[in-house]
Amino acid sequence: MESLKVGIIGFGTVGTGVFKLLQSFNNIEVVKIAVKNINKKRETENLNKEILTDNPYEIVNNPDINVIIEVAGGVNPIFDILKKAIENKKHIVTANKELLAKRGSELFNIARENNVIILYEAAVAGGIPIIMPIKTILCANKINKIAAILNGTTNYILTKMTEKGLSYETALKQAQELGYAETDPTGDVEGYDTAYKLSILSTISFNKKVDINKIYTEGITKLNTRDLKSAKELGYRIKLIALGQVLPDGKIDVRVHPMLVSKKHLLAKVDNATNSIMLSGYPVGDLIFTGAGAGAEPTSSSVVGDLLVLASELETGNSPLPQAVCKHNEAAEQINIADTYNEYYISITASNNPGAIGYIGTICGKNNINISTIMQNGINEDNTAEIVVITEKSKESDIQNALKELSASESVKNINNLLRVMN
Repeated sequence: MESLKVGIIGFGTVGTGVFKLLQSFNNIEVVKIAVKNINKKRETENLNKEILTDNPYEIVNNPDINVIIEVAGGVNPIFDILKKAIENKKHIVTANKELLAKRGSELFNIARENNVIILYEAAVAGGIPIIMPIKTILCANKINKIAAILNGTTNYILTKMTEKGLSYETALKQAQELGYAETDPTGDVEGYDTAYKLSILSTISFNKKVDINKIYTEGITKLNTRDLKSAKELGYRIKLIALGQVLPDGKIDVRVHPMLVSKKHLLAKVDNATNSIMLSGYPVGDLIFTGAGAGAEPTSSSVVGDLLVLASELETGNSPLPQAVCKHNEAAEQINIADTYNEYYISITASNNPGAIGYIGTICGKNNINISTIMQNGINEDNTAEIVVITEKSKESDIQNALKELSASESVKNINNLLRVMN
């Protein structure tokens, strides 16, 4: 077979991992690599520095290159670079979840017009094979629910807060020292990274375009050790959950936020930097995919896997991988978080006065909320009490109305946290 000629855009942790893995395949030739700093000292084995460039358009406009691997990340200027590459009839393999979530529809439309494809297994859950299985083996199914842990950084932090009793700040620092978290961890800890991945995953699972701007997104920065301790005592673990589900009326509920997950649930057992995806569908039932969701080796596994599948298809001379072409033209009707139904965990600081718990119950009842568990965690020096409430399934808007009433009461000193519950 004639060698597939490849250009790589981005040569950080993942790009370097991809280059190293490609050394094992004689049918792949890396022609050019675009880097930010061409003078940076690199110790990568077998790297001919002559192939480095700081101008990605040298790759995009090179007529000898068949496929571009994009692992640089971000939206600008990458969108324009890949747009030009597609117009030059080059296939794309990318790990860029932010780009696909925000402007993927535009890129896929341009790709269809130019009879090229975009493969992106590495954009969701690193080394876990999930995109292509949904598009191929599972295509006979109607998938109606996704529940997933899609960010290793936040999962590591929450694991250490739960198991070791570390504060959020200490657990984050530890994650940064181990290389799980960036110097600026905002994208991970505020839930944005997870939302990008969920947008991609729910679009292909539900066969409708899911708008990243309509995904309710909440991170883990408001959590504290008290919440994790209370959850543990009640039989739960707190996880940052990506949830997508098709409702009986066909509307789609897609959101990212921390949840109390029952210890009996499989996702509660997923710890440290591991990712896990649960799919529910008909006729297959429930499936779970678990593994390393980030890092050079797992991500390069998915990138090179896409590349080798593409190389095999191109060898036949046919239009490549028709099942991989994005065909989601219909926009999903996404509901607002206020219209969702959940069980809830509410942490309240209230005056330690007779009737305080009864008052909380009265306000909940007034707002159509049934309480399933209520627990008081001792008395503070200022004669306040920490009260934890677990509700039965209730409407989010009713919960928010109840919290407003409770906040206005003199006996309620603070609403410490509101979390949703998964059993």
